[in-house]
Amino acid sequence: MNENILDFFQTEPFVYEKSSKAFWDDEYISKNMLAAHLDTAFDGASRKLTTIQKSVAWICDYCQNAENKELLDLGCGPGIYSELLHDQGFLVTGIDFSRRSIAYAQKHAKETKRNIEYHYQNYLEMDYENKFDLAILIYCDFGVLSPGDRAVLLKKIHKALKKDGILILDVYHEPYRNAFHEMESIRYEDGGFWSPKPYVVVQKNRLYAKTDNTLEQYLIMTKDSTECFYIWNQIYSKAAFEEEIEKQGFETLEMFDDICGRPFTGQKESICGVFTKAAGKDN
Repeated sequence: MNENILDFFQTEPFVYEKSSKAFWDDEYISKNMLAAHLDTAFDGASRKLTTIQKSVAWICDYCQNAENKELLDLGCGPGIYSELLHDQGFLVTGIDFSRRSIAYAQKHAKETKRNIEYHYQNYLEMDYENKFDLAILIYCDFGVLSPGDRAVLLKKIHKALKKDGILILDVYHEPYRNAFHEMESIRYEDGGFWSPKPYVVVQKNRLYAKTDNTLEQYLIMTKDSTECFYIWNQIYSKAAFEEEIEKQGFETLEMFDDICGRPFTGQKESICGVFTKAAGKDN
């Protein structure tokens, strides 16, 4: 335990260093993550419901006709987007690596009589071929992955899409760099988000200027254990975003300021790309 604490203060994590455990599937933390997803009055684990509704309306408008089109919702969480997209006519398959979120999504779909296919799975291990008309990855989750994992995921998506299939995803854009604040804090909680037991949380927010990465780093110390969690992200320029996706066999169709389809200005903290399979390129 003391070694973990010393490492936290003495060393700077290497880019995309992994957490000591997967917090999104932790029995206790995942319960709080689910509650954050479902509290759609604020931008937390999910965006505000009003923003989600605008995103769904734009996606449906962009695709022109949703009826009976196969849609893959990557990182679907408890199914908020999936349900709204299903209601517009899409045939939805959702994948998420949180057992609790998927269990909730499956239960809610059954209760509301929505025919949505949900899978508890690491989407880096999915194996579909020529099945989907559209794949989405929303709330800048792409940049959470390491460059190697992003390449694997894009290959998987490319294989999963039908000819002329579309990929829609958003990432953090250059202006986000100025909005991200480096900081350090330490506080005591008598039980809370990270643990039901009393704990001390040390937080460090770091900007890695050389690689354009951000890190939210949390050291959680209870009486019995010490865990270190890393939340990484990637900041993109428009050119770097296009280059990375196109390298895996996609063509850029359009760029937007956000996942609600606002025209691209380059002044916003996010950027949303719409891509399609490049003709004659199969990974």
